[in-house]
Amino acid sequence: MGEKRYTYPRSCRLSGKRAFAAVYAAGAKQARGPLAVFSAPSSLSHCRWGLSVGRSVGTAVRRNRIKRLLRESIRLLQHDLPRGYDVIIVVRPHEPMILAEYQRLLSGLMVQSHAAWDKMS
Repeated sequence: MGEKRYTYPRSCRLSGKRAFAAVYAAGAKQARGPLAVFSAPSSLSHCRWGLSVGRSVGTAVRRNRIKRLLRESIRLLQHDLPRGYDVIIVVRPHEPMILAEYQRLLSGLMVQSHAAWDKMS
């Protein structure tokens, strides 16, 4: 059988002002701890992810560490999360956590988000 590939290709990244604006305009927001997730259904068979980490989170070193941990969490969880969404992760100020904590938060937020979209449709 086919093995699961754990890559994070460019096609899984949400980029551009218009793409971000469309997801924010969809209005589906879930929050848990230091993370908030905005999501919108898409016609793609995979999720596209965007990160928003403002300067209030901390120095460039801290922001980049958090972004690396979030990208790794996405990469490892991509086969277990609902598909077909454009997602923006907004990070609030906090001390960087371990990878497992980010995975737990993301998993819970995506389940909440998927349930909210199911309820709307």
